[in-house]
Amino acid sequence: MHEWALAESIVMAAVDEARKEKLKSITQVTIFIGELQQIEKEIFLFALNELSKSQKPSIKKDAFILKTEKSMLLCKNCGNTWKFSDMKKKLNEAESESIHFIPEVVFVHTRCPRCGSPDFEITKGRGVVLSSITGVR
Repeated sequence: MHEWALAESIVMAAVDEARKEKLKSITQVTIFIGELQQIEKEIFLFALNELSKSQKPSIKKDAFILKTEKSMLLCKNCGNTWKFSDMKKKLNEAESESIHFIPEVVFVHTRCPRCGSPDFEITKGRGVVLSSITGVR
């Protein structure tokens, strides 16, 4: 699943950073998830916890804190800004699923709600970001 692959990348990045910082254990990992990514948080959190069980340095149970960043889109034609959550209501299941796996597909299925232009940019809420790691030396 998509969430498991992302979780594996986050766990490996957290462990690599902890080793660089010479941490004996990781007590907290803060992750920002862009709304556009449409991650199933329960599956993602389960995957993070499962994948972190046998890591060195160790990762404390329930160390992961997930924060959602709302996605904002900006029309390059008329300057309108809008939320992805407003547009998501108009997508069918197949369109929504394709954006889940490849967020850039949003450019195929979305238009500016004001002028109808397909020329827009994602200004916030895209991707998964390992924001911070806290641990014990």
